Amino acid sequence: MNRKKNSAWPWLAGAGIGLTLGMRIFRRLWGREDFDGQVVLISGGSRGLGLLLAREFGRQGARLALFARDLGELEAARSDLRARNFDVLAVPCDIRRQDQVRQAVGQVLQVYGRVDVLVNCAGVIQVGPAENMTLEDYQDAMDTHFWGSLYTTLAVIEPMRQRGGGRIVNITSIGGEVAVPHLLPYTASKFAQVGLSDGLRTELARDGISVTTVIPGLMRTGSYVNAGFKGQHEKEYAWFSIAAANPLTATSGERAARQIVEACRYRQAVLVITWQARLIMLLDALFPGLTAQIMKAANRWILPPPPVEGGEVLRRGYESRSDFSPSPLTFIGDRTVEETNQIR
Repeated sequence: MNRKKNSAWPWLAGAGIGLTLGMRIFRRLWGREDFDGQVVLISGGSRGLGLLLAREFGRQGARLALFARDLGELEAARSDLRARNFDVLAVPCDIRRQDQVRQAVGQVLQVYGRVDVLVNCAGVIQVGPAENMTLEDYQDAMDTHFWGSLYTTLAVIEPMRQRGGGRIVNITSIGGEVAVPHLLPYTASKFAQVGLSDGLRTELARDGISVTTVIPGLMRTGSYVNAGFKGQHEKEYAWFSIAAANPLTATSGERAARQIVEACRYRQAVLVITWQARLIMLLDALFPGLTAQIMKAANRWILPPPPVEGGEVLRRGYESRSDFSPSPLTFIGDRTVEETNQIR
């Protein structure tokens, strides 16, 4: 009896794999959707990955709407995109404020008449020991990643329903699947964003609105120069920038943007970017205890300990440079800083 039950498992596993592959093939052959003339709204679209996504959607013929807080960066992004002959609307908006989100989405609807695709890409990151993080760090991360994504989503759902559907893409992180030391506010808020994204996918499917959860590993977008660093900030900046700039540990931002646009095109449920991120997720799923031990060892033996005193002041990456970064170890990533509008 037990033998018969056990013998069924390989067949069930094979059937599950076959169904998954079949659905993927079907989606690739018959699920392709073009972006020509569609309106794509990108939060955090003025620099980094958000700007790279705007360029990629623009090459596909989309009309672009960008949200960002910094007026100078927003204007630079608009100039960049218009120089490429893309149709772009740049709207100043702090997505942490629901009133501003409602007003900004209303402006997009007034100009374009609709929103076909929403990409929640705005992000903040604080790097440093948990001992040096404050309640405000957690609040800022949650306000940006969770509440910001929720505010923009709530603002576009009804217009999408009225048009019969739409697409939402949430840029989360491998830090939202596996807890990474010295990134606790970021990790906690990204876990919340992953849960929100996956839950929305189920809830909104009946309205014809697809939700794609993007889980990237490290990408070369130059974002480390604007990231926040605490504790021994120069050392924190050194390890973080080297990891985010090195082709051995980080993928090209342009390549990531192309993958995200294709996942959106085919309404893919989940996209994991980089083999390193997939490996970490697999390791954590199969051997969670081992993953925990690896993270503990990294925190104890590799990452900088908190300073004896001080360390609570947040400094940006461009304020935390040292002999280790910038250096030949960050050279490839440093070239993307100006290309993605990260430079000050």
